[in-house]
Amino acid sequence: MKGNKRVPAALLLAAAWLAATGQAAAQTTPAQGASKSDVMPDVPTPQQLFGPLYQAVQTAHIYPDAKTFADAVPKADPQAILAQYRQQQPRDKAALQAFVERHFTLPAPAAITLRQHIASLWPVLTRPPLDPPRWSSALPLPASYVVPGGRFREIYYWDSYFTMLGLQADHRSDLVESMIVGFQSLIERYGHIPNGTRSYYLSRSQPPFFAAMAQLKPLGDTAADARLLAALRREHDYWMRGAACLPQSGQGACEHVVRLADGTILNRYWDAKDTPRDEATQPDLDTARDSGRSTPELFRDLRAAAESGWDFSSRWQDDPQRLATVHTTAIAPVDLNSLLYQLEGEVARRCEAAHDTACAAQYRQASATRAAAIQRIFWVGAEQRYADYDLRHQRPTAVLSAATYYPLWVGIATPAQAAAVADTTRRQLLAEGGVRTTLLRTGQQWDAPNGWAPLQWIAVDGLSRYGHTALARDIAGRWVNTVHRTWLETGKLLEKYDVEERKTGGGGEYPTQDGFGWTNGVTSALLERYPDLGRERE
Repeated sequence: MKGNKRVPAALLLAAAWLAATGQAAAQTTPAQGASKSDVMPDVPTPQQLFGPLYQAVQTAHIYPDAKTFADAVPKADPQAILAQYRQQQPRDKAALQAFVERHFTLPAPAAITLRQHIASLWPVLTRPPLDPPRWSSALPLPASYVVPGGRFREIYYWDSYFTMLGLQADHRSDLVESMIVGFQSLIERYGHIPNGTRSYYLSRSQPPFFAAMAQLKPLGDTAADARLLAALRREHDYWMRGAACLPQSGQGACEHVVRLADGTILNRYWDAKDTPRDEATQPDLDTARDSGRSTPELFRDLRAAAESGWDFSSRWQDDPQRLATVHTTAIAPVDLNSLLYQLEGEVARRCEAAHDTACAAQYRQASATRAAAIQRIFWVGAEQRYADYDLRHQRPTAVLSAATYYPLWVGIATPAQAAAVADTTRRQLLAEGGVRTTLLRTGQQWDAPNGWAPLQWIAVDGLSRYGHTALARDIAGRWVNTVHRTWLETGKLLEKYDVEERKTGGGGEYPTQDGFGWTNGVTSALLERYPDLGRERE
């Protein structure tokens, strides 16, 4: 070194790091014969400055984008930070992250809110009217629609209601309207709304949310109202068609309709086919192998579970750990019957608006009869919950699930029952990141520890309806926090979440999908209802 020229402090730090990690200082000097332009600039990188700390942060995936820590600004002399790191040796991921955030200023995230990100996704998930190519499994649709995302590249029935909530909150009523038109056209062509718009879904439907969709559309257009009412009545006919083929007396079942020993009429999930599902043929064959069951019966139960939307869950299984024990068709579900009560009430309301008194009286009586049956059959007072009903053993099932909120959501529950469900929520269903689907860990995606957007909405809206506003807001806040946190970590909105650890959900027949229609919709609708939740996370 000539004269009094000082060595830059940064180079001294880099040299110290290289010496500490056993790397030869010669690595930073130019090779013999190298030109001056080939020599690396005398500016150490974060990796050189922080060596073991840098490696620990990146290998622990503290931040999903490795560039985040690379761009962080040290709050003190790097040598001092490194010395403290060596002294403290934070071992777990949380302690390491806390150390980093005490000693570094992290780059500010992109200036976009979760709500804005969701709004930017609607155009990505929107599809134009569809006239599919000949021989395609896709079904035609006359108006624009929104798909869930990922592998779900067609419109799905019950998903769409929760997507519509977000579209409405984000001032996209045009898409809500066009999706309702599309569902009307499906009923007019096929007699029901299929599970999804593929030919292989036509043998079944999904939870009947069409009445709830209709409530998003105000009355006032005579021609449109008449068409919508006709579609609602035809959907009700589809779900009740099995009543005509029930046995003459006693307990029995036909298609979607069941009769209990005391004559009570209820509904179940059911599929017109008893073969492996087209979209999951090999998984169904694998489930049937060594099951010891009649394969047509097993396949029908698997398909019926798919119609429920809860595919798959311990709700439908004798042995929670064995999918082959699925017996969906032998269960009267509380959510399905609550939704049909809502459908009957909506038909009655619209018949009254159309001055059709006979129709209004018919459906008003049907809804009242069903409400009484739900209260009598599905309420388990000793356990403070609504349950599904096992038709074989003529008793409520043992599985506590988030389906318990449906009678609150549609307004059947009494205030005392709603208070009991609220208590059950606090004691058992409420997790750190939202409401659990069930309490059982089975590896199925509709069981613990997963939480799902539609169930959060049903819980929040149902509890709010009965004045449990603090609990409803708490659930909403936990859910939004889970979605927001995972979005910051992954850049995605996901189909389902682990609400116990507040991370990506798992389980089921396929990898967790991103997109994601109903998560976008429910999260946006919750942020619209509770705007302070958004401000807390900005």
